[in-house]
Amino acid sequence: MHVYLMFVLVVAFVILVVYLAKVVVLQLEETADNDVMKVKEAYFGIIQRKDDLAQEKKRLQEEANRIFTLYEFTREVTGTFDEAAAFQSFRAHLARQTSFEDCRMLPVPRLSSPSPEKYHGYRFFSLKAKRKVLGELAYKGLPEGDEEIFVILAHQFALALKRIRLYSELERMAITDGLTQLHTRRHFMERFAEEFGRAQLRQSFVSFLMIDLDHFKQVNDRYGHLTGDVILRETARLINENIREIDIAGRYGGEEFCVILPDTDKAGAMLTAERIRSAVREAKIRAFDAVLTVTLSIGAATFPDDARQPDELLDKADWALYRAKKKGRDQVAGFSIYQLEA
Repeated sequence: MHVYLMFVLVVAFVILVVYLAKVVVLQLEETADNDVMKVKEAYFGIIQRKDDLAQEKKRLQEEANRIFTLYEFTREVTGTFDEAAAFQSFRAHLARQTSFEDCRMLPVPRLSSPSPEKYHGYRFFSLKAKRKVLGELAYKGLPEGDEEIFVILAHQFALALKRIRLYSELERMAITDGLTQLHTRRHFMERFAEEFGRAQLRQSFVSFLMIDLDHFKQVNDRYGHLTGDVILRETARLINENIREIDIAGRYGGEEFCVILPDTDKAGAMLTAERIRSAVREAKIRAFDAVLTVTLSIGAATFPDDARQPDELLDKADWALYRAKKKGRDQVAGFSIYQLEA
């Protein structure tokens, strides 16, 4: 009986030990599984962070490319004052960053175009400076994903266009007489030197007309300076209308004008001068409540017949003008010799 009891106790003890061992093993396995899961989660977390970093790197690279493209484009367009060159730069940078079928610049909004159907299938982008429309871009075949870079470059192009046009206007104002819209004396004399040098180089003719409004002081004294300004503007307009596109007209000072006639001999210069004189003589100039008729005296001189140097040609044209005035005004005189007789 005693032996049997001992046997039972031993078996029970063994069973208990086995059970406890099994419990310990299961706990160890569970702990190991948990550790494995934690390692897996940490691994997947690392992979996810790596993907996130790759995406962020890609985004930063794209943003850097946009900024670099914008910088390069801005640097290029600030180096030109030509609208066509600026547009070609815009189109080239757009082609590097996007894919498109066609892109054109329209000088006016498409609604003003006589043939809007020629732009069928195009999309349009207004180039604006504040509220002023400078023009439009007509484009097609641009993927939706490239719209953002297109808009960025287009806005920058609009700013460049505004700057170019502002510079052109300032340049025009600097060389244009505000009242008559003819060349200022300084710019006119620069052009005169260029044309004279070209005539010397090519051994061709160049003629110079010196023009003066007859009795202009009397007009100012009788009708006032505002009326005198109207007469100066209309006289300048008539001079411009009666010369060629290659001819150059300027305001020499006060009521004096001058015209450079490239590739024009003495006979041609006299014919042009007479055409100008007749046009002004026949015009009825309305200045406020008055309708006035004015006349011109014109002197002409020609290289190489009358002079060999620019100052000499100008002086002889001025002398011919003096002769025209002495002979009674409202006439044309060509230089012959330094004397008052015809």
